[in-house]
Amino acid sequence: MRRHAVDRKNSNRLQKEDITVVDTKIAKQSILGTSLGNAMEWFDFGIYSYLAVTIGKVFFPEVDSSAQVIYAFATFAVAFIARPIGGVVFGIMGDRLGRKKVLAITLIMMAIATLSLGLIPGYKSIGIAAPILLLVARLVQGFSTGGEYAGAMTFIAESTPDKKRSFMSSVLEVGTLAGYIAGSGLVTLLTFILGSETMLEWGWRIPFFIAAPLGLIGLYFRSHLEETPAFQAMEEEQEEKKKDSSLKEIFLNHWRSLLICVGIVLFYNTIVYMVLTYMPTYLSEQIGYGETKGLLLILIVMVIMIPFVLGMGYLGDRIGRNKILIGALILTIILSIPAFMLAGNENGNNAFFGVLILGCLLTAFQGTLPATLPSLFFTNVRYGSLAITYNVSTSIFGGTTPLIVAWLVKETNNKLLPAYYLMAVCTIGIVVVAFFVKETAGRSLRGSLPAVEDPGEIKEILQDPDEALWWEEEVPASEGKPVGESKQA
Repeated sequence: MRRHAVDRKNSNRLQKEDITVVDTKIAKQSILGTSLGNAMEWFDFGIYSYLAVTIGKVFFPEVDSSAQVIYAFATFAVAFIARPIGGVVFGIMGDRLGRKKVLAITLIMMAIATLSLGLIPGYKSIGIAAPILLLVARLVQGFSTGGEYAGAMTFIAESTPDKKRSFMSSVLEVGTLAGYIAGSGLVTLLTFILGSETMLEWGWRIPFFIAAPLGLIGLYFRSHLEETPAFQAMEEEQEEKKKDSSLKEIFLNHWRSLLICVGIVLFYNTIVYMVLTYMPTYLSEQIGYGETKGLLLILIVMVIMIPFVLGMGYLGDRIGRNKILIGALILTIILSIPAFMLAGNENGNNAFFGVLILGCLLTAFQGTLPATLPSLFFTNVRYGSLAITYNVSTSIFGGTTPLIVAWLVKETNNKLLPAYYLMAVCTIGIVVVAFFVKETAGRSLRGSLPAVEDPGEIKEILQDPDEALWWEEEVPASEGKPVGESKQA
């Protein structure tokens, strides 16, 4: 394999050798290895959210049951303070040292932090030290997660051909659901086998202990990944220019993309954490479902969501990601109240369809945004910019969603408040996507030359170099003309 770097100051034409020909086998390996790490992250999220009631009882036994859930979610939310810090640290490292190295580090940290959660004694054993240690472990998880998801999106986006980026990137969210299903399914199974009393006594620790072997499996796959073609070519370029990305460069030259990313992540993660993290507790605490019944209902919905995520990714490549995003946002506004009315019904079938509606709406975002978000930034700042903005927005809006909604429902006794909350953030989302997000489906990433799966596509691309290099007009003036990145297999 050869890598090429072409200086656009000295060449006005796109050359055949500039275009990346993606090795499909390597791309699939990259997707698998990266998605496994993401599954590990959401395995932990699934465990914690499905054990929120139990964790509240173990670590906050001195307060009433409603407050226990709020405190448990508060611990969940406070950990998000560390995510932006981790995003800054790992994001800059990822743009300087490489995506692969940083993704291995974050996975190890997540596995250790998750394992430690299962080792912490309860409040009855060590008093106030118990919730403090819980918080410390969650902060470590938050710090490592700060570099995980943004790095995973970056890695997959840079390893896939332009015309299949949405579909192949959507596999990352299949990893999200698979991890969540594994975590929540394990909790559901243990609750059914051991019973609530045994789970409260010691059974809740078992899922956290499983994190260590899962982390080792994920690390094995990630250690055998190849660095992305885009980063390899950029590294050659920067060796010539002696230039690295920095926070100053990110905020000075790419502030508009940062704000757009914050707006997208605002509605995206609010919906994610509403459906996947808050809903089990909503069914248990507000509707009165038994823990096992509510957990099983959500679990079935998540299994159904997987093919829909892949389908939305496929459609995103065919008709454009923005069309799907705007359509899904409008439908979420229209269907949120009916969905929560059904979910709040004591009839099990109605509740199932209510949750299913929300889950299917979520798949539209999961199938398209893992490809959309990395496309907002240029290669030399992609990991750092995405890690910073994604985690800041997630920490402020996404991670706090279960806490805020649980508190609002308790204070107002209005079970439809989660629906109103979703409608508000989706309205913001429509404005952001419709007016500020450029459609990039089928196009090269900003700062990278075209990437194809079939060499036969090269001829068509060479016929319209302006379209292939659509992003050149957006290059900040202070950075000068860009250098193309490519790789010929």
